[in-house]
Amino acid sequence: MSDDTFLDECPWEPPRAGSEVEHLLGALDRLRTTFRWKADGLGPDGLRLRIGASALTLGGLLKHLALQEDYTFRVKFQGADLGTPWQELGWDGSGTWEFETAAQESPEQLYAYWDDTIARSRRLVADALADGGLGQDAHVAWPDGTHASLRRLLFDLVEEYGRHTGHADLLREAVDGRTGEDPPGGWRPVSGSYAFS
Repeated sequence: MSDDTFLDECPWEPPRAGSEVEHLLGALDRLRTTFRWKADGLGPDGLRLRIGASALTLGGLLKHLALQEDYTFRVKFQGADLGTPWQELGWDGSGTWEFETAAQESPEQLYAYWDDTIARSRRLVADALADGGLGQDAHVAWPDGTHASLRRLLFDLVEEYGRHTGHADLLREAVDGRTGEDPPGGWRPVSGSYAFS
């Protein structure tokens, strides 16, 4: 398979050789896409399925990761309010709100939260990179006044997706048996409006 054919079939793959920015954003988008594939194409029952005593669901993870994207880039990076749609939805900052409220949301709404947030995050990060690179200070700071960098926030988000994509592996297998490390070549979402970077 040629490189062009491979990239057409698997546009979420990070570059084989590239800059630090390309590899970092490539790793993040690959995890985003793998997570989205694990959550894709489900109705209310599939998005609400729980395993054992865990409160985690794929719908809750869609809402949680959408919230985390906005929290990372709006609040931690820009120092802004969390904003729409979270404030209007009654986000309470509890850390469990998105998991508790996701069961009341339609699949269409859950996919829209995540898909819209990813598009917003990509625009914000592209603008930030053009205006100062990975090393620029974020708004968030430790008690000693040291600010996190954009690089640190992106690595934290990679970690967040790594953890929750593992959870999504288990949940999706319990829903319908879907397994796999990465989406199959040629995969495109059947729900929502997710677009590859």
